[in-house]
Amino acid sequence: MLRISRQFDAGNIEVVDAADVANVRLRIRPDTGSHFFQWFYFRVSGAHAQPLRLVIENAGAAAFVDGWQGYQALASFDRKYWFRIPTRYQDGALILEHCPERDVVWYAYFTPYSQERHQALIARAQCAAPCRVDSLGLSLQGRELDRVRVGDGPKQVWIIARQHPGETMAEWFMEGLLERLLDREDAVAERLLQRARLHLMPNMNPDGSFLGNLRTNAAGVNLNRVWGQADMEHSPEVYQVTQQLLESGCDLFLDIHGDEAIPANFIAGQDGAPVAAAILDREQAFKRNLRRVSPDFQLEQGYEPGRFGPETLTLASFWVGHHFGIPALTLEMPFKDNRVRPDPVQGWSAERSRQLGRDCLLPLLWELEG
Repeated sequence: MLRISRQFDAGNIEVVDAADVANVRLRIRPDTGSHFFQWFYFRVSGAHAQPLRLVIENAGAAAFVDGWQGYQALASFDRKYWFRIPTRYQDGALILEHCPERDVVWYAYFTPYSQERHQALIARAQCAAPCRVDSLGLSLQGRELDRVRVGDGPKQVWIIARQHPGETMAEWFMEGLLERLLDREDAVAERLLQRARLHLMPNMNPDGSFLGNLRTNAAGVNLNRVWGQADMEHSPEVYQVTQQLLESGCDLFLDIHGDEAIPANFIAGQDGAPVAAAILDREQAFKRNLRRVSPDFQLEQGYEPGRFGPETLTLASFWVGHHFGIPALTLEMPFKDNRVRPDPVQGWSAERSRQLGRDCLLPLLWELEG
């Protein structure tokens, strides 16, 4: 018997009709208290060696419909190795086709990053000699807002991830960055930690992550649209992080995200906002330096300046950059494949997200050394 389940960390799907394996009808559940949706993650059992056709009927009403063009869903038998499967967007529906080679298979929008893996990351970090871990407060549902601090230098660098919980590549990036920072044999990491204190927030939205949301917290708030306006009632995650930012100061800020539509890694700086030309020059230099060290990064595709209109200063990088007068960058990774270095089997992956995190250390060091 075919069974479909989402009753686990970050699970998201609704079953309309699963009577016919050749026409399984599904819908993505909207974010908690919100109309946003696009993230899905579910388990199918009882379909071994049967050609499955999974039809997500409400894909045409998703938050980023352009994201479905050229997109291939992910599948896994062990929840460690994830591979792409034939997927097409047709007449407002996303159609996944796969013949499972095992009894149980998991499907996801991107490789999940579980709460358990987050806890393991925090545990490893605090056991490394140069690291300190603290909680900046609690989310709406009472989950810890974990900060990892590493380094003793005079510069204050903040790097945050997963304001949008469905953008799991952001926490994979943070894991890779932290792993390299804690490598005692890495000369770049050693020098960087002499120049700066890094404040790392691997998951800004633990409630949304657990609930299987794409963009919002447990109150249906898009955290990356409330900077400078956050409060403890609706967006305590941003409010509490902001208080610590103001206390520590900030010399360089990175916000890590994923982009549904653009099949490339890119950085959005503060172009289009009222910011000094010298700051924009430093942001451009950071981008060029990341391209120098990472063949997975590119400069040709990205967001047009002024894209966010009147909301601009409610986004993390713009608010922080404006308040402190510093370079503040939003790094975006694809949900699809990376057109610069395509991989037909896995597309852009958790492993490559981790590597991009490692690659960012040298551009960070060059920026701090001027």
